[in-house]
Amino acid sequence: MADDFDLLETSGAEQKQKSNDKVDWGKAIDQMKSKLAQEDSPEVRQKILNATLDNVVDMAEKDRTSLLDAIKDLTDYQDEVGIIFERFSTLNDEEQRVIDDAQKELDKAKVEYQAALDKPDTWWNNLWGRKSRIKREKEELGQAEKDRKFADSKAKEMFQKRIESSDTETLLKELSFKSQAAVKRLKDREVEIKEVEDRLQDAIVEASKNHTKALEKKEETETELEKQKALLSQARQEIEEIVDKQSPEYSEALAKITKLEQKVEELDGLRTAYITLAASKDSFVHKHNLTIKVLTSLRSNLQTHRAKLKSDTEERIRYYDGYVVALKARTDQEFAAILEHLGVKTDEKIGETLAAMYTASSKARQDMMENIPVHEKVMKGIYSSYAESLQEIREKDVEIRKNFADRYGIDMKELFEEYYRNNENPSTGDAGGNDNTPTGNEGGGGNSAPSNDGGGSDDLLG
Repeated sequence: MADDFDLLETSGAEQKQKSNDKVDWGKAIDQMKSKLAQEDSPEVRQKILNATLDNVVDMAEKDRTSLLDAIKDLTDYQDEVGIIFERFSTLNDEEQRVIDDAQKELDKAKVEYQAALDKPDTWWNNLWGRKSRIKREKEELGQAEKDRKFADSKAKEMFQKRIESSDTETLLKELSFKSQAAVKRLKDREVEIKEVEDRLQDAIVEASKNHTKALEKKEETETELEKQKALLSQARQEIEEIVDKQSPEYSEALAKITKLEQKVEELDGLRTAYITLAASKDSFVHKHNLTIKVLTSLRSNLQTHRAKLKSDTEERIRYYDGYVVALKARTDQEFAAILEHLGVKTDEKIGETLAAMYTASSKARQDMMENIPVHEKVMKGIYSSYAESLQEIREKDVEIRKNFADRYGIDMKELFEEYYRNNENPSTGDAGGNDNTPTGNEGGGGNSAPSNDGGGSDDLLG
């Protein structure tokens, strides 16, 4: 029969697989060894190679501290660049409730303020407090807006206070959440840039059209300007031919010249305006084109960052899971080592106690054996005292019988013997059962005096 018992067995049926993704741990270990071999710092390599579980505790704590500082910096950076705090941090229920409650109050205040404004501005409504209600609702709306802003600060303060005492796993989850939120923000920024690019493309087309129109108008203006200049030159020649400077013909010719000069000046100014406009449009065509190039480059970079961040975040979550599990395994390993140490020490203590029990029991047995002669000696003394006391009692009995016999002529031996017989056999009740004992009718002063013949001793010791 095969032996199914295996102390090193790890049953996969008792565990739920967290992910369907397979990790090639052999490859990961090879990569780790490769990176270790490529490590430039001999001190770092030696530190890694000589690491113990106690060293790992310090390293893990430094990792947690670095993560905590990084997350605090990221949270502060969110405020500086105007990123909404609640969308970039994993808030717990209590922190989220602070923001949600303030937002509900703000939405309610907006509705009530709008309802006050929508009420018709009539004499009757104003009489019943329309204007005062609008003022009151506006004040409440302002307070609700302040409370909403304060809620962000309060939730942030609660969040910062919570993560200060958080473990590494919580901090890694926060970092992963920020990365995922950044992916969405980068995507939104790409869309925004693309919209600006499209608008700039339309602006380039429009500026190019205006540039072309301005050049066309410039050419038309220049043609008309040359024509007016020719007329002006002709008019000046004609006025030179008029002899009478006071004649109506001279005045008409002068007025014609003035009008032509004005026209030439207007056309010259218009030509300058078209030239300037064309240059401006041409300049903006180049500026817009440069801006599009910059935005396209930025969008491309953002796209690259987003794609890499999204992919790396997914991989990083798995990587973090491995790190967290490793930390837990390290803790379990230390816990098991502590239990093993305590178990060994407990075994030793119990062994010592059992050994002490055995030694104490053996000593007690020896003491008991050693005390037997002492006990017998004590009992011998007790028995000797007992025997001496009985002897004294017997002697006293003899004296009492003798005194009674001498004083009253009564033989007390018979009475005492009957008394002893009754005490030894209380169920017989009659001392006459003994044939060797004289009855009460036979007693008399004529009998021989009692003697210490040993019969009383046998009865007393019987």
